Amino acid sequence: LQKLIHLLQATDDPLIQEQALITLSNSAAFSVNQDIIRNLDGLSVIGGMLSDCVPKVKEKALNALNNLSMNVKNQEKIQVYIKQVCRNVELAPLNSDLQLAGLRLLTNMSVTNDYHEKMINSIPCFLHLLSEGTERTQIQVLKVLVNLSANPAMTRHLLRAQV
Repeated sequence: LQKLIHLLQATDDPLIQEQALITLSNSAAFSVNQDIIRNLDGLSVIGGMLSDCVPKVKEKALNALNNLSMNVKNQEKIQVYIKQVCRNVELAPLNSDLQLAGLRLLTNMSVTNDYHEKMINSIPCFLHLLSEGTERTQIQVLKVLVNLSANPAMTRHLLRAQV
């Protein structure tokens, strides 16, 4: 895991980055690896890939963060990327794998009320995706919206959203 994280930092080759991110994502399916990746500062390395201009690299980084977000301690570190993930969802092509990867991560990050306020500005986007997206996109957006609607503090923001 340490070598993969170092490889991500050392290379600019998108194909190598994608493969390293896929391997880290698969490794994150095991809780012990989630802790190791966090302790090796892998979350910030992977989070840094969200700024990459290559959509496939961003998508693979989102998938890795999604798997890593199944751990509460990791969520505390990943939450700093929520607004950037929301921007990626908004700017991604409609119904793209990149957009779906971002929505899946936001679904996991919105299971508890802890980070809902970071998603408030994206509610109009979510509602737009609900009306314009394919069934896959709609289902993923609905998961985020259901999580947000379970928080009474979000009611006003959900009802006032301009669509």
